[in-house]
Amino acid sequence: MNLLIHDLPQEEWEKTADQYKDCTVISDHGTIRPCAGCFGCWNRDPGRCVIKDGYNNMGELIHHAEEVTVISRYTYGGFSGFVKNVFDRSLGYVLPHFELVGGESHHKKRYDEEKPYTFIFYGHDLGEEEKETARRYVKAVTTNMRTYVKDVIFRECDQEPKPSVEKTDEPNRKLVLINASMRYANGNSAKLAAQLDRQLTKETETVNLVQYLNKMDELLRMLEEDCDLVLCMPLYVDGLPSQLIRMMEMMQRNYKGKTKKVYILANMGLYESEQLASLFEAVRQWCRKMDFEYRGGLGVAAGELVGGFVDITGFGRWPLSKVTDGMNRLSRAINSDTEAGDILCGPHHFPRFIYIAIANSGWKRMAKNNGIKEKDLYRLL
Repeated sequence: MNLLIHDLPQEEWEKTADQYKDCTVISDHGTIRPCAGCFGCWNRDPGRCVIKDGYNNMGELIHHAEEVTVISRYTYGGFSGFVKNVFDRSLGYVLPHFELVGGESHHKKRYDEEKPYTFIFYGHDLGEEEKETARRYVKAVTTNMRTYVKDVIFRECDQEPKPSVEKTDEPNRKLVLINASMRYANGNSAKLAAQLDRQLTKETETVNLVQYLNKMDELLRMLEEDCDLVLCMPLYVDGLPSQLIRMMEMMQRNYKGKTKKVYILANMGLYESEQLASLFEAVRQWCRKMDFEYRGGLGVAAGELVGGFVDITGFGRWPLSKVTDGMNRLSRAINSDTEAGDILCGPHHFPRFIYIAIANSGWKRMAKNNGIKEKDLYRLL
């Protein structure tokens, strides 16, 4: 059995379907829900997503497939919102535990196998720089999913819709902090956003994207108002979380408002902040599509550790000194209406091997608290 994941419109799919008649096909039926960031596929029902919407067994399907083919519109350097959603919901394919792979921290394999992926991106007039961005992105995804890239193919398609953007350089506008995490105030994205908000001198408003998933039109009207943006998010599968990509796609299709200045505030569980590069590039490409001004931002590695120390000691103390400096740089840039640049940082003088050891023991502890025996963490489906 081979597996196909695609986002093709029905008319295009009908032209292509015969090529994949022997595949298990995953497509958009309008029912898929975003990854909740709850870690249930790791410590509550290991290997399976706890959201029962028909896409909860993606890790199992990947395992049983001989090969996986992915067809996606090229979207800000990577996958479309739907395809990215499928990948976000596939984390049960790997284990939560970290190990070093090629000098970087990545998740351990659940299955002793080498799964080949073929990626087919379709887009309009894609240049070599965009193609290389896609190649780097899928290499990062497959490395962390412990699979490998068999091939990357690019196909031409019709031009994408363009938003209607009115140019403006009005300074000191209201700033909207969009918390794109599904974990509300309990997540590290919310903690970092709250700290940034305390350091800003501008009028601000925080919007939890999870509250607008079923009323994106209302969110669009809000964002068409005269404001700038800080996109606050966790790294999901080496890129933007799918719910944020869907918001960006909606804005590209339907936006009618003034240009914006866009900052980033991102975090991730992996130790090396350089692994946030694809996320920053995605926002940069979206800003070009929207004719918005990309201002850079702050990317924080080892986010669970950082979030824990925020609760215990607050900002400014070890091992958060670099994160504190980065937050200060970002807030100064926003307050002075200037570029922040791409600021990547993590815990200061906190060895990676200790972080990995603490994280791995933490997964076992969480599973035990959920009534899951340690051996069941590693179960095969």
